[in-house]
Amino acid sequence: MGHDASSDRSAERLPVSLITGFLGSGKTTLLNRLLQQPEMADSAVIINEFGETALDHLLVEPIAGEAVLLASGCLCCAVRGDLQDALRRLLVQRDRGEVPAFSRVLIETSGLADPAPVVQLLLNNPLLGRDLRLDTVVATIDGTSGPGQFEQYAEAVKQAALADRLLVTKTDIVPAAEVEALIGALRGINPGAAIETVVHGEIDPARLVGAGLYEQRDPGQWLDIRAYHDHRHTHGISAFSLVAEQPLDWLAFHRWLCDLRAAYGDRLLRVKGVLNVADEEGPVVIHGVQHVFHPPVALRRWRDGDRTSRLVMIVRDLDRETIVAGWPGSAAQDLRPG
Repeated sequence: MGHDASSDRSAERLPVSLITGFLGSGKTTLLNRLLQQPEMADSAVIINEFGETALDHLLVEPIAGEAVLLASGCLCCAVRGDLQDALRRLLVQRDRGEVPAFSRVLIETSGLADPAPVVQLLLNNPLLGRDLRLDTVVATIDGTSGPGQFEQYAEAVKQAALADRLLVTKTDIVPAAEVEALIGALRGINPGAAIETVVHGEIDPARLVGAGLYEQRDPGQWLDIRAYHDHRHTHGISAFSLVAEQPLDWLAFHRWLCDLRAAYGDRLLRVKGVLNVADEEGPVVIHGVQHVFHPPVALRRWRDGDRTSRLVMIVRDLDRETIVAGWPGSAAQDLRPG
């Protein structure tokens, strides 16, 4: 496989933070708060509609096409049609000097939107991949709606399952026991995500942008999944950790994963892993969403002596036996938060 030069280019590409969340979950409050922070001044923000996001009080002047400059110095663009076109247009305008230079991109999804297509676009589009890299997926979760929101809205479940960081909002007006019940439900949906409570959108921007949560390339950061071992089901969502102590045969692994993608791609909500592949000196990092996978990245070296392969899978309506069947490793364990 060899070392992938894309790992060296990662630092050169602009990080993209995807902010998703169901209607009324506090996403707009969070975005408004972020855009007013001085450290976010060199950001470009992609939103659905100016009216929907309620940024009117921040707007200053139009500068190019759909782009406007905010009082904080942020560049803000409303999507008119295709997100890929909006991103490419923004990059072209930057290169031509038609808009101010920016060092990061934030994308806000509609409250009813499935974030998977946006994640897939950022993972697998070669035109965008030259300039952008998916850095973090953040989901806001309405603390007042409780676990019942996941029973009622499939989109809310998927948004939580695809995120790296889950922000439970409005916790200042919710009893502590109800907040804990909601956090427990979130851990059942996405055991690997960081969960925080947020009031009035107050959070350090560094925790959400430029954090490198999605495209982690340090294998040592994956090892905490060893603490996850009990099987959990929440609204059809299951999380598995597959483990292999011995080096994996790449062709056997690739064949197994391709078979799963072909048969159950729409149910593979999230796949992340660090693999010890036979004849590779360093670890191989993979991640994907449903049918779409980022090209595997072969890193130069392992961080320490532990070379165990670990693959985390968050799936919908798939049983353990189906996932494990054909796994070329020696063991599989269920996943739960430690």
